Amino acid sequence: MNQPSRLFDIPYYQQENYPKSDAFTSKINGEWIPTSMDVFLEKVNAVSKGLIASGIKPNEKVGLVSANRIEWNIIDIAVQQVGAILVPIYPNISSSDYQYIFTDASIKICFVGDEEIFKKINPLKKSLEHLEVIYSFETIKGATNWTKVIELGEATNIREVNERKANIRNEDLVTIIYTSGTTGNPKGVMLSHNNLLSNVLGSLPRIPANNKDRALTFLPACHVYERMLHYLYMYIGCSIYYAESMDTIGENLKEVHPQIFTAVPRLIEKVYDKIIAKGEELTGIKRKLFFWAVGVAEEFELEGKSFFYKIKLSIANALIFSKWREAVGGNVKAIASGSAALQPRLARIFSAAKIPVLEGYGLTETSPVVSVNYANNTKFGTVGPLIDKVQVKFGDDGEIMVKGPNVMMGYYNAPEKTEESLTKDGWFLTGDIGEMVDGKYLKITDRKKEIFKTSGGKYIAPQAMENKFKESRFIEQIIVIGEGQKYPSALIVPSYAFVREWAKRKDIVLGETNEELILNEDVIKRIQEEVNALNEGFGHWEMIKRFELLPHEFTIDSGELTPTLKFKRKFILQKYAAYLEKIYPAV
Repeated sequence: MNQPSRLFDIPYYQQENYPKSDAFTSKINGEWIPTSMDVFLEKVNAVSKGLIASGIKPNEKVGLVSANRIEWNIIDIAVQQVGAILVPIYPNISSSDYQYIFTDASIKICFVGDEEIFKKINPLKKSLEHLEVIYSFETIKGATNWTKVIELGEATNIREVNERKANIRNEDLVTIIYTSGTTGNPKGVMLSHNNLLSNVLGSLPRIPANNKDRALTFLPACHVYERMLHYLYMYIGCSIYYAESMDTIGENLKEVHPQIFTAVPRLIEKVYDKIIAKGEELTGIKRKLFFWAVGVAEEFELEGKSFFYKIKLSIANALIFSKWREAVGGNVKAIASGSAALQPRLARIFSAAKIPVLEGYGLTETSPVVSVNYANNTKFGTVGPLIDKVQVKFGDDGEIMVKGPNVMMGYYNAPEKTEESLTKDGWFLTGDIGEMVDGKYLKITDRKKEIFKTSGGKYIAPQAMENKFKESRFIEQIIVIGEGQKYPSALIVPSYAFVREWAKRKDIVLGETNEELILNEDVIKRIQEEVNALNEGFGHWEMIKRFELLPHEFTIDSGELTPTLKFKRKFILQKYAAYLEKIYPAV
C-alpha cells in the first residue's frame, strides 16, 4: 500500500511490508503468546463491525480505560476505522476526574480492562447521561464482556467499515486525550490523524530499531508518548511485547531481550539506585572495581576523550557494565526517555555502559515529540535537536513556543483555553522555559509557572535544582519551596532503603519506621552534608538554607503526583503545611 495517511493505515502498512507472527506478544499463564498482524487486523475489523452494529456514529466518543494489553490496541484501531473518537483515560485517576472526563467528552460506550477499574466507573454510570454501556476485557461479574461487541457485528458487512474508512481524512480529529493537569480539571487535547502521523514520521530517523527488533511496552498507552511509539513500532515492523506489570519489568526484560523500550526518569533513577545498591553489597577489590567503573562513566563524553580514557572505559565495560546490560536483557540499543527531566549524570553513565538513554521533549499538545537526542547526535543535559518540520522560538521570558504539523487542533469544549495557548499564526505556548545550545540542541530550564521569587526579588528555578539534588543517593525525592520567603528551602523524601543500608554499615540504630528514621540526628546530619555539597553548584541566593525530611514517598495514590509523575506543587504545600511552618515559622 501507499504511505499511510491515517493512523489506522499503519497496521495494514506493516501487514504488507513486514508480515510478522509476533506483531504483538502477551504473557498469559506464564507463557509468551504471540499474535500475528493478520489475526490482529481480523479482530480489529470484527470490533469495527460491532461498533457500527452498536449504533456508534462518526465523531461519537468511545472511552478506553485499561493497562497495556493487546485489546487496548485493537480497540484503538477499531474505533478509528468507524470515524469515532477514542478517549483514552488513565486507570489510576480519581472518581471526580472520571466523572468530569466522561461528562465533558459525552462518552457513549466505554471499554475497561479489569474488575478494579470497572468498580470505579460502574457506580458513576447512573449519573453519566451519555454512557450507555461498559464493556470489560476480563470476565467480571455484572459486566458485559467485550466479545459481545464482536457478536453484535457478525451480521454487519465489512463494506460498511470500508465505507466509513473511505470518508476519513488525514486532518480529521482522531482522539481526545485529557491531560493530567497539576491544577484544575483535566483539559481535553484534540489531536488529528495528521498530528500523530506527522510525529511518527518525524521521529522515525531517531529510533534505532527495525523490523527484526522487539520493543517492551509498559508505560501507559493512554499517554500520548507511549501511544505514538506503538504506531511507530508498527510502522517500522518492530514487534510489541507487553510487560506484565511495573513490578515485573526486570524479569520481563530478561525474558524478552528487547532492543528498545521507553521509560520515565523516575524509573531510570530507580534502576540506577538498585544497581548501586548491588555495588554497595560488594566487598574488597570487587567493590573498588565497581565504583571505579562508575567514576569512569561519570566522565563520559561522546567524543574528544583521550586514548587512555577509552582504554579505561573498555575495561569498565568488559568487567562491570556488561552485567548491567544483561540486567536489561542484553540487547538494548536505546531507552527512550521523556515526560520529565533526566539527570544528565545518569544519561552519561548509561551511555558509557552502552545502554544509550535518548532523552526527548514534548507535550500532549504536540503529539508529543518536539525534539529528541539520538545516535551520534546527542548532547547530555539537553533534549536534543528538533524533529523534522517542527519549529521552535522563544518568548521574551524564555518560554518555548512550538509550531508544526504536530501541534494540536485545540482543547475540547474550551475555546478560551485554546486561545490562551495557541497564537493566531499557529504557535503553541508550552509553558516551559528553555534555550538552544550550540544553535542546535534544545535545553529545558524550568516550567514557567513553577519559577518563583524570593522576598528579595531573586528568581528560583526549582526543577533544575531538584534534578541536581536527586543525584545524591540519600535523596529519593525533593521539592524546592520558598516563594515570597527570604530564602529557598526543601521538603526531602530520603532514600529510605539506602539510608538504612548506610546506617547498618555505620552501626547506627534507626528504629523500625520511617518516622523514626527522619528524626535520627545522624541521618539529618548526613543529609545536611549532601545538601551543603550540592549547594555549591548554585548561586548564594539559590542555596537550600533549610529542609525537612518526610516519612512517606510522594505517589500518585497519595495525591502528590500526577499520572505522569509530575509534582502537584500546590497540593504538596497544602498537605505538608505543618512541615512548612517549621521551616518558615510565623513571626
